[in-house]
Amino acid sequence: MEIVSENLLLPCFILSCFFIFTTVRFLRSSPRSATLPPGPPCLPIIGNIHQVGKLPHRSFANLSKTYGPIMRLKFGRLNTVIVSTPEAAREVLRTHDQALSSRNSPNSILSINHHNVSVAWTDPSSPRWRLLRRLSVTQLFSPQRVEATKALRMKKVQELVSFVNECSEREEAVDISRASFTTVLNIISNILFSVDLGSYGSEKSAGFHDSVLGGMEAAGRPDLANFFPFLAFLDLQGNSKKMKLCTERLFKVFRGFIDTKTAEKSLPNNPKDASNSDFLDAILDEAELDNNDIEHLLLDMFIAGTDTTSSTLEWAMAELLSNPETMAKAQAEIECMICQNGLVQEPDISELPYLQAVVKETFRLHPTVPLLLPRKAETDVQIFGYLVPKDAQVLVNVWAIGRDPNVWENPSRFEPERFLGEDIDVKGKDYELIPFGAGRRICPGLPLAVKMVSLMLVSLLYAFDWKFPNMVDMDETFGITLHKAKPLHAVPVKKKSPLLKHL
Repeated sequence: MEIVSENLLLPCFILSCFFIFTTVRFLRSSPRSATLPPGPPCLPIIGNIHQVGKLPHRSFANLSKTYGPIMRLKFGRLNTVIVSTPEAAREVLRTHDQALSSRNSPNSILSINHHNVSVAWTDPSSPRWRLLRRLSVTQLFSPQRVEATKALRMKKVQELVSFVNECSEREEAVDISRASFTTVLNIISNILFSVDLGSYGSEKSAGFHDSVLGGMEAAGRPDLANFFPFLAFLDLQGNSKKMKLCTERLFKVFRGFIDTKTAEKSLPNNPKDASNSDFLDAILDEAELDNNDIEHLLLDMFIAGTDTTSSTLEWAMAELLSNPETMAKAQAEIECMICQNGLVQEPDISELPYLQAVVKETFRLHPTVPLLLPRKAETDVQIFGYLVPKDAQVLVNVWAIGRDPNVWENPSRFEPERFLGEDIDVKGKDYELIPFGAGRRICPGLPLAVKMVSLMLVSLLYAFDWKFPNMVDMDETFGITLHKAKPLHAVPVKKKSPLLKHL
């Protein structure tokens, strides 16, 4: 009997520990589970992956109609909380900004180690993030730097008008996305490297466009490795392979500029005038950055600056072509303001309230990053009585906020008039319109992006009328950024504009 008792002692002890552990865990988890946000039932293992679809922002918006503005979904092992009202967005981006400002980096970003050396993806509590953020703001996006590049923007937009004029003379349609991408590419590449990287209609420009777009798609598309990390090595959706291929093309270009400028700096009598230095000149002087760091910082600035801006312009033109009366109002305002000097000047844009309303309305209906970049809860957080558990992914569905009938009248209609006389802006303080995010993670390139979109749009509307033979297709394709599924091609018709006399 003693032998039996000794043989049972260890299993009984283990079972006792198990039941104690289970009971304690249940007691701790019960109130926590009771306060989790509502959400649809989960399937075993996969959770709610089957409910995401090809356009997650739309799927989430539809689900929130049933489960509310703070909704919980589970993707494999990843808990996700999605907010879709201005009030809930304010809680995430302002009230709990610090606790929710880390990132849940997708596997494609991890595959190139971009999460360690990126303004967009690095942990904001780290010294490295503060250094990268400071460099991007002071050397690129400060009011002084943005003002200093005004002449450059004017010159490059004038080149866009010249290209479109040539297409008009040949009665050829313009690929709005590609043409605007080339313009923005040359603005950004001059700010970064003091050179043009693109030319209109060239394969080289198309290659940059495809690389940038491919990287954005690889980062944003659903990926099983994001939900089941042990599957990462399989790369089942091919996102990591695509990301590496697209970014390596860009890194190769960046390395060429880095090597050239490093060699120039080593010359005994370096002729470079400090007043004419570009962004790369400035960051090469940073002792805390090696060449790998610089490549990844340039990748952030390059991708964020080019793709998002050209995509927004394309959506704006698509909406205006779909709403001829709105386009006519915008053109009439521009002509009335600019006819006095015959040239489009960037400062004139501040005197064009309807044009500014067109841009805001485009951001409302077509936010460049419809779910913003994913945030991560560093600790348990309470939002309106619901628990956002530690390590959960938090998504802000700005696409749904922009189309919320409780916030906007006729939310699906393109009506710039809704912003006239309203003090609503995109600078991160009005949570019903936050295409650039808000809080410490707000996009630092906001001031430059708005200026580029506005200047290109004013110039194209002032110099040309536009024809589109069929109904404009407004279908979307999802990545990190939101693109038109079918590129917009429209035929420019030259107006008797003083702007064209200078070509």
